[in-house]
Amino acid sequence: MAQLPLAFLLDPLSIPLDQILPSRKALSRILTTRKFMQIQASIKAVGLIEPLTVGPADGQTGYRVLLDGHLRLLALRTLEHTEAPCLESTDDESYTYNTKINRLSSIQEHVMLCRAVEKGVTAQRLADALDLDISTITRKLNLLDGICAEAASLLKDQQFAADLGTILKKMKPMRQVECVELMVDANCVTLAYANALYAATPASQLVDAVVAKKVAGVSPTQMANMEREMGSLQEQYKLAEQNFSQDVFNLLLASKFLSKWLENAEIQRYLQQHYPEILTELKFIVECESLDA
Repeated sequence: MAQLPLAFLLDPLSIPLDQILPSRKALSRILTTRKFMQIQASIKAVGLIEPLTVGPADGQTGYRVLLDGHLRLLALRTLEHTEAPCLESTDDESYTYNTKINRLSSIQEHVMLCRAVEKGVTAQRLADALDLDISTITRKLNLLDGICAEAASLLKDQQFAADLGTILKKMKPMRQVECVELMVDANCVTLAYANALYAATPASQLVDAVVAKKVAGVSPTQMANMEREMGSLQEQYKLAEQNFSQDVFNLLLASKFLSKWLENAEIQRYLQQHYPEILTELKFIVECESLDA
């Protein structure tokens, strides 16, 4: 079997910054953005973690075109670095291996921070490297405190606020799982939704049932109504979820049957003359591609 050529050389090269040419012009306002300042703080605290990506050297001048890492290059220059580690592309093309990015989930970030602390990196140094407040780092380190393993597993691929755990840990494990399932299924893992689910949680499903629930702007009467309505809504949602596959299958069968039926010109003519409104609805069913319609 023929071996596929590598897109980049395996070992990074140390290249002077004055020999690296950006492939696009950076806007002046980029220097004040949050992302740029985080990159700058990270380089200042722990050095450049991810090498720049450059094209092959020009045969005459030795200059290289920067393919990926424009903000990192700019940060290095503002910090008065003279060279940087670079991955060299084997093709002379404007291609970056980093075009498609899988964003780090909140739990993956939590695990990485915990491992860094276990290896001796202080929370303050992490805060300096990420240009974050020490309290933010502390909340990220304590992200899963009070969250049961089943709920954490459901959240493993999600991005969510570090304060989500402070809401979930007020509920018992089974209720935590139930709430997380609802948020993930609705693709809405937010503090606002978590607060709404907490407000609608019966006292029997709270860790401390003696302490009265408090949600800003919601009276005890409204809280009781929310509990009843949310409970009913959750039952309807679960029922719809259980029946969804069967409903789609039935819709498909009905649609195909009616499609064949309406191909008969005499049937169409009869319905058009005597039941035009029914014909309109039947055509609508045939044209439906999903239950969303």
